[in-house]
Amino acid sequence: MHLDRLGFQSAKARLGQWLMDEIVHAPLEPILHPSPTRLWWAGMCTLFGHLGFYWIWQAAWPQPFENALARSIAASAGLLLLIPAITRDIHSRACALAFTFVCWLSLSAFFFWMYWMNGGNAVWLASTSAMLLIYYHLTDWRIATIGTVAGGLCGWVAAYLLMGPPQVADAGPGVVVLLFAWGVGLLMGASSANRRRVRLMNTLSTMGVMAHELRTPLATVNLLADVLRNLARPDLPDSTQTRLQDLANRLQHLVHTMNRQIDTQISNAQLLRLPREQTTLAAAALVHDVVREYPYKSSRERRCVQVHVQQDFQFVGSPALFRQVLANLMKNALHALASTPRPLEPGDLQLTVGLHRGQGRIAVSDKGVGIAPEQLHRIFEPFYSTQAGAGSGLGLSFCQNVVEAAQGALTVHAEPNVGAVFMIDLPLASSPH
Repeated sequence: MHLDRLGFQSAKARLGQWLMDEIVHAPLEPILHPSPTRLWWAGMCTLFGHLGFYWIWQAAWPQPFENALARSIAASAGLLLLIPAITRDIHSRACALAFTFVCWLSLSAFFFWMYWMNGGNAVWLASTSAMLLIYYHLTDWRIATIGTVAGGLCGWVAAYLLMGPPQVADAGPGVVVLLFAWGVGLLMGASSANRRRVRLMNTLSTMGVMAHELRTPLATVNLLADVLRNLARPDLPDSTQTRLQDLANRLQHLVHTMNRQIDTQISNAQLLRLPREQTTLAAAALVHDVVREYPYKSSRERRCVQVHVQQDFQFVGSPALFRQVLANLMKNALHALASTPRPLEPGDLQLTVGLHRGQGRIAVSDKGVGIAPEQLHRIFEPFYSTQAGAGSGLGLSFCQNVVEAAQGALTVHAEPNVGAVFMIDLPLASSPH
């Protein structure tokens, strides 16, 4: 009995973790396989498809109910996907919202309304079933599921207001067919999302392996630095000894820096499957350790970093992962500062520890080039980088995943040519009794 209880608890925990990973934390994809061409075709099909089917069901094979105004509204929704100002950036929030609205209005809400208005006849039973499959093919399965429920309810209410309680002939078989189509669409959508997730995990794992393999040649470079240091014999001129020592130090600093970058890429390779290590951490000590150990390129770069502890706090998380988070944010901030025309000054990069609205906050702020408004909503996407050709686009995604795994939130406020502030808000660790 005790083993059965343990097995049940274990299965419950695994199910809960799966639900969190696959449903709650998995990023939403409002537009599957986004491209300007795909959006253009979606807009054109919505516009002319509704007009064409209006003629078919009104003139060629008349149905019990058809409505020119409703068709016009559903068709005109497709025009949103043909407006360059909306579709210019296919990854923008405006584009995602427009696509989601068009899909919901012209597919779910309209088709379910027509299904109820036509008494669930064979034509609209087949049409609504096909709509469900199309809906799950176009957008994220979670959005499609919510949209299906909302569309079905809105369609029923609209039909009820127009003609009273909708009467559906052979309601039982019709419901079975619709549920079957819905189940198939849901299964296809969830499976497709899982395949994309697995593909991303494989890509990240490959990057991690490649990064790890770079340690071998770096070890050779480190040995060369030791050789150079040994060549600086006392019988050589002081200038020669100094040059050899300086070259050896530069090589070892390069190796150290590259190893830090490799650690970053290996951590990024765990973007979707982070370790579950949990330790109570002191925020101030963590920040001081990261700032002290960071591989700065110059003493001026080191002097521009300042730490301000307004109020220390403790939180629960992985020490190694949160060190990497802060190192990633510092690296991005220093890159933004290096892109400005002015020399670095003390305080250009600040790490502040304090409390905010009952939570602990670590803020990493810089006076660099900032982030353009149209890029802000994308910076946490995997493989998207504001540093053209200089970044993998995984650092901020990794940071966000680590923070959210600790039940926290990572937000940003930035202005072009003013700077950026990344804020890590974390729940406070419970005080031991």
